[in-house]
Amino acid sequence: MKLEQFNQLTDAAARAAIAHCVALAGWSGELAAARPYASLDALLQYADKLASHWDADDLQQALAAHPRIGERASGAGKEAALSRQEQSAVNDDDSRLKQALRNGNADYEQRFGRVFLIRARGRSGEEMLAELQRRLANDPQQEQQEALMQLREITLLRLRESFQ
Repeated sequence: MKLEQFNQLTDAAARAAIAHCVALAGWSGELAAARPYASLDALLQYADKLASHWDADDLQQALAAHPRIGERASGAGKEAALSRQEQSAVNDDDSRLKQALRNGNADYEQRFGRVFLIRARGRSGEEMLAELQRRLANDPQQEQQEALMQLREITLLRLRESFQ
């Protein structure tokens, strides 16, 4: 989509056009309400500013739409398709990696009470596993901040790609 098109959509259509970026209706609503944007940079800066205020409740809400690392997202929606594409580095034929990710996901969920979130784009399956193992040593507050940072990166990456 072109930025000019986004600027001219109705509020509902604009919210729907960016809903796949993150499962937070408040974020997409605020971003849509602030139109028109003079440039893509202006849109991204405002989106980042909004994301910088996310908290634990926002993280929990957004994670409801995220599959576990190493598991393929189900569903036909745009967010599920993006997740499948983003996690393509996890080779389905590598049973050792898939098992290590399953075990790490279970350990993470037991420790922190939520799914492990990482920007998968640009990372190999081994890199994601190493990050999962590293982050298991975080204290809950540290890990919440890391997870929020990852959510922010994923969201802004998806938003940028929506306008290319």
